[in-house]
Amino acid sequence: MEVVRTVKVKLDVPTERCEDLHQTKTRFLHCANTTAQWAWRHPHDHCVTSKRKAESALYERLRDETESLHANLVQKGIRRAIEATKSGVARLRKGERTSQPEFDAWSVVYDKRSATFHRDHVSLATVDGRVECDYVLPDDPEGTPIGEYLLNEAYEFRTSTLQYDRSSGEFYLHARMRRTTDEHEQSPADSSDAKHRTVLGVDLNVDGSLAVASTGAFIGNADELTHRRREFEKTRGSMHQTGTRSAHLSIQSMKDREHRWMQDELHRAANQILEEARDHGCTHVAFENLTDIRTRMAAAKRFHAWAFRRLYEYVEYKAEIYGIEVEQVSPAYTSQRCSKCGCTHESNRRSKHQFVCRACGYEVNADYNASKNIAGKLLKRLHSGQTSPSGGAPCQCALTSGTLSLNGEFDASVDSTAEGESTDKPTTSVVGH
Repeated sequence: MEVVRTVKVKLDVPTERCEDLHQTKTRFLHCANTTAQWAWRHPHDHCVTSKRKAESALYERLRDETESLHANLVQKGIRRAIEATKSGVARLRKGERTSQPEFDAWSVVYDKRSATFHRDHVSLATVDGRVECDYVLPDDPEGTPIGEYLLNEAYEFRTSTLQYDRSSGEFYLHARMRRTTDEHEQSPADSSDAKHRTVLGVDLNVDGSLAVASTGAFIGNADELTHRRREFEKTRGSMHQTGTRSAHLSIQSMKDREHRWMQDELHRAANQILEEARDHGCTHVAFENLTDIRTRMAAAKRFHAWAFRRLYEYVEYKAEIYGIEVEQVSPAYTSQRCSKCGCTHESNRRSKHQFVCRACGYEVNADYNASKNIAGKLLKRLHSGQTSPSGGAPCQCALTSGTLSLNGEFDASVDSTAEGESTDKPTTSVVGH
């Protein structure tokens, strides 16, 4: 099993070499944008999505146009553009509107051919030879990502990204670290001794709580994310009207702050989801499939789609270290189906946050009900995939007061004092219903 982590570390770049890195970035982005312009041929022709074709057609030309740029960086620029073109073509096939990829963010992609990674410094290829940059390490790295991954000899360096923070004038390396673990190193949830498969279902929302788990946990604040996003947009809009260079720099700095704030909030939500999974002994976490989420959720804008995908990615890569699998299931009828009796009807969803089953009268928070349906879909898929003559390992859904199996058998947790909680309806204080 591979465990991959990305660690952000500040670089101590010699002052006289900063311009070399800026020039390297400019020529790297030239390769990417030139390739994107060449590959993007919609609507008159088919776009080129073959890296081999792109390199064959453009490599020599770009080597001449980007004098002194490392050959590997030229290739990385070409490949970045082709990957973006592939994503654009995929959107076109779904009927979505998109356009030719453009690259203007400060970033350069390095691998072991264009960089030499060490535990305390890195050597980077530039347009004027190599530059060695020490890492700015904390006094006590223990317990930090730098200590756990960057300085850990068990992790090896992989392709990493160099970025520049305009507001502080500092360079940062987003080092991608990989570790290959043996079976005996896996967490108990993934070991051969763990016979049960327990699923945590997670429902994502554009208002109210950002995520609701099948254990009854309400995580994050989608309303706060939306509010902060709108406030950033208003401030940027007023600055745009001034049109000065100072305003432009302030807008860029604000974008950086907004992005960092959003990432922090999504990381916190991802950590809380995994805490729920670990506290309840879950082997799997289930999300709805995020494809076409803006079409399915009327209130979901591009911002929400981005936040949901990023949250899913954070949970997915953080779960690897614990041996927890993260999967997506079909979103069909998860908001209309009663998680208690199975009755599916659009009238069951009374409002944004109220679910009342027309068949059995089960009344519960709508997002919580959906999270249990999401968990149930993955349970069925896991169960159907078992090949053991005896039916395989038991599959169950993690609830706030115990677990619920596919056949409706409820197993109360040891510390649960509630009786008859097979419906696992959260209390009024938690759900607000």
